[in-house]
Amino acid sequence: MKKITCLSLFALLTFSSCDKQNPENYNHLIAEARELYAAGEYENSGGKYSQAFEIKNGSDTLSHQYEAAGAWALAGKKDSAFAQLFAISNEGKYYDIGKISTERNFIPLNTDDRWMSILNKVSENFKEAKVRLSQVTSSLETVHEEDQYYRQQLDGIRETYGHDSDETTAQWELIHKQDSINLDKVTNILDEHGWLGWNLVGRKANNAIFLVIQHADIDTQEKYLPIFREAVKKGDAAPDALALMEDRVALRRGKKQIYGSQIGRDRETGEYYVSPLRDPDNVDERRAEVGLGPIQAYISNWDLTWDAEAYKKMLPELEAMEDK
Repeated sequence: MKKITCLSLFALLTFSSCDKQNPENYNHLIAEARELYAAGEYENSGGKYSQAFEIKNGSDTLSHQYEAAGAWALAGKKDSAFAQLFAISNEGKYYDIGKISTERNFIPLNTDDRWMSILNKVSENFKEAKVRLSQVTSSLETVHEEDQYYRQQLDGIRETYGHDSDETTAQWELIHKQDSINLDKVTNILDEHGWLGWNLVGRKANNAIFLVIQHADIDTQEKYLPIFREAVKKGDAAPDALALMEDRVALRRGKKQIYGSQIGRDRETGEYYVSPLRDPDNVDERRAEVGLGPIQAYISNWDLTWDAEAYKKMLPELEAMEDK
């Protein structure tokens, strides 16, 4: 009986340990912490974050520790807030000096002597990160040039030989081959460093990440889309670039695009058209929200004219065309 009791206790402890380390539990606690934060219950929110960190701790919790610091700061719990900030700056090597120095949640901490220590450390991390990533920056800049090289030749080849010519097909083969090489490079960088902001690697290198993922297969796009969205929230990527990606993914999954960035071409007539778009009446409002100009100015590049009423009548036909 004693042996059975010991075995039962061992099984219980083992189950409890596994249950505690379950990533789903961690994600659930983070979600609860965010809900409490949104409701203005900052101290309870900070407590939920702390429960989550008991389950999982490491570099992959960096953004959540940042959020927790904000919750504790707004709750007036400065010691708890600084504990998280020191952890992410010293152990996590957090380096986004632009974000942290202007973070409204941390205003209650600005008069504390510890605040300058945090800023100095983050600034130091930023300088170290730029040096450490100089080779990555150079690699991404090269990727940008390689991504555009064959594409820039494409229009001239089409005009000379036609859209469906052997020459155009051969050019697309060169493009796809280069895309495959670039994708390996960029996904390796993303998996190791995340979506690198323009302030760290420059605009050309930052844009290279977008271009390569934009030209990738749908599974790759969906894998990195959440990271892309988070990068836009942090100011590390452009909202208008994300809009193009959202449109492309939506269409590839058989849905309507949101911002009208994707243009289709009728293979039989050679005519261009705006690929299926939801709520055509309000497309310009949505485009403005992400920094895109009016749709008429955009589609004029393909000699198209925007008429929302006419487009809505044509939409069933365009959807059928896309299905082909």
